[in-house]
Parts: sequence; structure tokens; C-alpha cells
Amino acid sequence: MKKTLFILLIILNSACKQQPKEQPSGKLKVVTTTTMITDLVQEIGGDAIELEGLMGSGIDPHLYKASQGDVRKLSQADVIFYNGLHLEGKLVEVFEKMNQQGKRTVAVSDALDKSTLIGSDYFASSYDPHIWFNLEYWEQITSFVTKELIKLDQNNESVYKANEEIYLKKLSNLKEELDKNINTLPSEQRILVTAHDAFNYFGRSFNFEVVGLQGLSTATEAGVKDVQRLTDFIIENNIKAIFIESSVPRRTVEALQKAVQARNHEVNIGGELFSDALGSAGTAEGTYIGMYKHNVATIVNALK
Repeated sequence: MKKTLFILLIILNSACKQQPKEQPSGKLKVVTTTTMITDLVQEIGGDAIELEGLMGSGIDPHLYKASQGDVRKLSQADVIFYNGLHLEGKLVEVFEKMNQQGKRTVAVSDALDKSTLIGSDYFASSYDPHIWFNLEYWEQITSFVTKELIKLDQNNESVYKANEEIYLKKLSNLKEELDKNINTLPSEQRILVTAHDAFNYFGRSFNFEVVGLQGLSTATEAGVKDVQRLTDFIIENNIKAIFIESSVPRRTVEALQKAVQARNHEVNIGGELFSDALGSAGTAEGTYIGMYKHNVATIVNALK
């Protein structure tokens, strides 16, 4: 790991010393990390920017390692948007090196009041980084990203502001739709069991008790005691369904299901949720709004 990172930093140092070639399009060149951030920046930037996302569908940002090609993309960008709060744990040193060399890197989590975040002893940031599952946070981040793009490209200020207004309206409509759907589920049935603790902000927003098999990060695997603990919890609370995640191997949740069944209790796998990455590009779930609609519909239908 350290050897790989050392090599990447050498490539970065070499690339950053070279003057980046002006893009033929003349557009602001933006690189993003997670699929959620890529989708957001695309909504705001539209055709006014040249956008490239590092991570694709089903990619786990907790474990993502930058390739040599990624470092070259990052070094050639005008601005880099990333989540922060140590979500992209293995990229932290790369971003720090870029900052030292004058590269514009923006953590979208800087838009938020840290005192309102959910604490976490696991991450070096001391916070739960899964902030996209709080819609109010995502609205704040939308405006934050808009301002950052305007700072770098004032010629397209009107485009960015217009796109911001449209997207904020979409997020407001999404909140109303989700509230309506979730309110059909009785409060005592709002217990969400997933592969890892990515949904705590969702739980706080919509009054769900959230329990993850692996904890906040997928960097640590669930052990026998974790499975036993959660098996007891599922049986005691008569939970109907548990959920797999698109960016986490399904075998962990399937092992949990078998452990519950071995105790003569039936629990279904309620479906696949998108947690740390969106769905495939070109599908409804490949957008932030489509992902959120899918997740809520899947959860509500299974727990009913």
C-alpha cells in the first residue's frame, strides 16, 4: 500500500510541475470522486464544464485506490471535488499533496456545520461521512458547489445559478415525495438492517433505527460476533427484511440471513440499496434523485 502510494505521489509531483495543456473546448475541467458528487456537479455545471468522475457504479469509496491514470486526471484538472471526512480514505494523502502544490481541491463537506454531523470514532475526521443521505445537507452542498464553480468561471455564472435553482427545486420535490411514501410505514416497523452503517443520516431524517453489520466503514469486515449480535437483534425485533448494498459484497448479508434461519426465524432479503455509489449510468438509479427514490421504495415495500 505505502509503496503504491509513493509511486503515485512521484507521478503526481511530476505531472503537477508541467503546465497543463489548455483544453480545446475552453471549458472548466472538473474531476470528481464519488458518483453522487459527479451527478451533482453535472447538474450544476451542465454543458459549461468538462467533467470526469473517478469512481463508477458499485465502487466502494472507502477502499478505492487511485491508479496512475487517476493521478494524471487529477493533476490536469482545474478543480477537484471530493466528499471529505475521510470517506475517500486512501486518497487523502494524494489530495494533501495536491494542496501543497497549489491544486484547487474542494471537500464538499466543508459546506456543512460540523457540529450538526453524526460523530464517529472510526474515521480520522471524527464524523460519519455519508452526508448525501441528508437532503438538507445536499441542498447546502448544491449551493456550495455552485459558488465554487462561479469563483473559477465567472463567465458562466448565470448558467450555474440557473441550474442551481432548477436542481434545488428538484430536491424539494424529492423530499415531499419521500415523506409521503415513508409515512405509509408505521413507526414501529422503521428498522433498517443493512450491510454497513451508511444510512445513519437517512435514519435521523426519516425516523428509522439503522443497524449495520459492518459498522461505518467497509474497511473492516464483519466477524462472527457481529453476525450473532445482529441475529439476536433481528429475532427480538421480529424484523421482516434485511438489505444488501450495491457497493458491498452480498455474502455478508446472506450469511446473516442463514444465521437467522438457523434459529428457526424467517427474514427476507428485501432488495438491493445504493449506499456509497449510485446505480449504472443511464438508469434512473444512476442519478442521486433516482437512487433515493429507489432506496425508499425498496425499504418501504419490504418492511411493510
